[in-house]
Amino acid sequence: MIEIGDDLRAHAYVDHRSRTMNVEVTAAAPTAVEADVLAMAAGGLGVRKLDALFEGRLVRAAATADPVAVVPVTREVRARSIALVKLEAAEAGDLQLAAARAVSAHGGGGTLAWALDETLPIAMYRQVPPIVEGAVLGGYDPGRWKSSAPRPGVDRFVVCGADQDEEKLRGLAKHAELTARWTNVARELVDGPPNFVTPAGLAERAAALPGLSVEVIDPTAAGLRALAAVGGASAQAPRLIVLRYEPAGAPERPLLAFVGKAVTFDAGGYFLKAQSDIVRQKGDMAGGAAVLAALGAIAELELPLNVIGVVPACENMLGAAAIRPTDVVTTAAGLTVEVTNPDAEGRLILADALWYARRQGATHMIDLATLTGAMRAGMGDLYGGVFSNDKTWSDAVVAAGNAVGDLAWPWPLHPRYRRLLESRVADLRNTSGRPYGYPITAAAFLEHFAGEGPWAHVDMLGPALLDDDRGDAIGVGASGYGVRMLVEITSRMAAALRRGAHEAARQAGARSMQSFRRKQESDDD
Repeated sequence: MIEIGDDLRAHAYVDHRSRTMNVEVTAAAPTAVEADVLAMAAGGLGVRKLDALFEGRLVRAAATADPVAVVPVTREVRARSIALVKLEAAEAGDLQLAAARAVSAHGGGGTLAWALDETLPIAMYRQVPPIVEGAVLGGYDPGRWKSSAPRPGVDRFVVCGADQDEEKLRGLAKHAELTARWTNVARELVDGPPNFVTPAGLAERAAALPGLSVEVIDPTAAGLRALAAVGGASAQAPRLIVLRYEPAGAPERPLLAFVGKAVTFDAGGYFLKAQSDIVRQKGDMAGGAAVLAALGAIAELELPLNVIGVVPACENMLGAAAIRPTDVVTTAAGLTVEVTNPDAEGRLILADALWYARRQGATHMIDLATLTGAMRAGMGDLYGGVFSNDKTWSDAVVAAGNAVGDLAWPWPLHPRYRRLLESRVADLRNTSGRPYGYPITAAAFLEHFAGEGPWAHVDMLGPALLDDDRGDAIGVGASGYGVRMLVEITSRMAAALRRGAHEAARQAGARSMQSFRRKQESDDD
């Protein structure tokens, strides 16, 4: 195991905690909340209700909100100004975007309040999570590497007007803030320059995550020969980062495993990438970043389920020790692979990582990877593609992602695709050599190493790193795709486990009572 110094752990931990937004929920009326800015949905009837204090100024300003109109306040409310935010539609994604726009218009620092609107056609308790998520995601600043002082973030975000089950709304807000904050951690890692976010740098951040035990493994010493081969040409040594979350009282099984590809820079090896593509390759570790951040969130939520994260981290560079086209690499599983394309390196390092995760006792696995450009060409920048050896597990992963905004779509994985990976000189080849079916043959390759038990592969190349603003709270750059999906699937499994335990306890209690009654009847006789 490779040791990580305590000073590096401390630095990375402080670095993570330094960028947080305090989120509060209050039943206080919007007029009573002290804030620098009070934000409201421009199209809601809540604006008209408040407009009686403003003699028509709010309604007139709301008509001009594109996307935000700011109205100065004199004495009408306790906020210094009101931001009326255009709402495209009364859906979760639109509320999220509106909150992000409010944060952007606020300018940073101080307190931003958001007034819930009971007149919107979405229940108040359903308004809270997207509003809080939007505020936290919208407050993300990728400019930490600038020499100038960072843009101040919102110190305090207050959701007001929560006159319906305030405690429930506080719980929803806390969960939304937490998952969005950890999503921003993944975004920061992906946006980070590759001379800082190296395999060692990623390991330092992992080692600092609270509530987890972390191992950093030398792949050569551990027999992870595919990972060692891919990273062999780089001055930055490859690592296998293993994160374990083992809460007290959790049953040994199920053990949920997340595997995340983390090629911290992918030059393509001897199949050197074109200039237009190589500038995006710091983002080839987005799957690993999502796994690290998701484990951090799961530990903070204290979910009662054992989870392991396995992150193969390396660079794919060109050099004397680089894999050559037609080299044969032996994987940790013992299968040999003819490398027909050195730029299809992600599946090689995932092969070792999947094998390792299953060897640790994983009962259910999900891997996330920016694996194929063809996935982005086919699905654009909105959806990840999901492949699986188990339809029930695939459906669960897709449903979890879609429920929280990490959109996913199931893809086929027919066994006949395997024939395209047959090699004359080795057990497999890493690409088919055919000009079609790239995402499917990549998944078919990984299936050889997934072992027994439910496994899903999420090809997330499209939504991981955004070249254009999609019209949501993320904007341009790293999206943090996968963090919320993994947290949600873990939450759902933990909830199912609790329900099962309660039902088992109920049945055991019923059996015990029946036995007691039979004994009483026997004694009476």
